[in-house]
Amino acid sequence: MPRIDDYIAARNRAAEALAAETIEAIAKRSGFDRIDDVSMRVPFLNRTYRVSYPDFVFTDMDSDAAVPLQEQVLILHYLIGNSPEWLKGQWVAYREIQGAQFYYSAFIKRSVDPLKKIFGQSVQPLTAAAQNLNGRPIDAGDAGFEFLVFPKVPVQVIVYQGDDEFPAEASILFDRSIGEILSPEDIAWMSGMLVYRLMALK
Repeated sequence: MPRIDDYIAARNRAAEALAAETIEAIAKRSGFDRIDDVSMRVPFLNRTYRVSYPDFVFTDMDSDAAVPLQEQVLILHYLIGNSPEWLKGQWVAYREIQGAQFYYSAFIKRSVDPLKKIFGQSVQPLTAAAQNLNGRPIDAGDAGFEFLVFPKVPVQVIVYQGDDEFPAEASILFDRSIGEILSPEDIAWMSGMLVYRLMALK
């Protein structure tokens, strides 16, 4: 488990790398809107942050709540990522992402297992929670939704409800381009953040 010092170091490295670019280049690549010449508006799940440039300080635009350090690191890594101009349009499982095998067990533990445990016996709470995160219903499983976690990172969450005969199942799918944008470790953390936000909103 990473220590807080590790997150601080990762945040500082990412901020330093981004400070060498222009805010115009970062905004164009990431798909985020600029507020002005020294900040960007960054929606993430059900919160919206102001991210300043070139120091990359995060401020919650809707409250006085502190911005979790893990979220800061993830967002900065997305800003650095080689975001494609177009999505591939091909959905893949986590294990199909290059280099993901090492983090596969962490991905399952942080996202798929909690998804099954909380929503696998009744998908109705998932429907309500997904609406609060602007999830778009998709025709998959007993409940399926597509979330635009970042402007160029759509994620599909699918749950198959369990019963007396069959256990609940769940899957999380990504556009094939995600491996060009985020590392497997970041993708695992992002998936867990999405699932836990859904759990909090159910």
